[in-house]
Amino acid sequence: MNETPQQYIQRILGYLDGKEPLRVQQETPKKLQKLIKALSRKQLSKRTTPEKWSIGEILAHLADTELVGSWRLRSVLGSSGNPIQAYDQDVWAETFAYSRCDPKVSLETFRVLRENNVALLKAIPKDLWENYGMHQERGKETITQIVRMFAGHDLNHLQQIEAIAKGSRAV
Repeated sequence: MNETPQQYIQRILGYLDGKEPLRVQQETPKKLQKLIKALSRKQLSKRTTPEKWSIGEILAHLADTELVGSWRLRSVLGSSGNPIQAYDQDVWAETFAYSRCDPKVSLETFRVLRENNVALLKAIPKDLWENYGMHQERGKETITQIVRMFAGHDLNHLQQIEAIAKGSRAV
């Protein structure tokens, strides 16, 4: 999907639709677990089309994205104004062989990192939520904005996984 950084921001934040971002982030690991619980390794590895990721690949992406989020949060909280480096998710998917990652390990990695990040966010003083980083592609992003983006990202991928899982069960 080719979109400008601004179009990406609008699309991702559009998934929030009034939902509380930190709550979305807290609930995502359990929702993912519930969605994949009854699926086999084969179902988790199946792509709906050659260019779309499987559920397992999405889970590997979520784990890596949460690792990125951990660093971004700490970097920006530690020093407002720090640069935020972008990364190419498709390069990471190929380089780190998302298609061969164990989906359950990816989910567990995501869960542990997410719990840690949510605990960190709950513990910081409110004034630190205005700390910001300068994203290489999207510009200034406060902690508040980063949290909203990650929540919207969660909802985007939850919808994708839900659709793929429904298709897998129908077969």
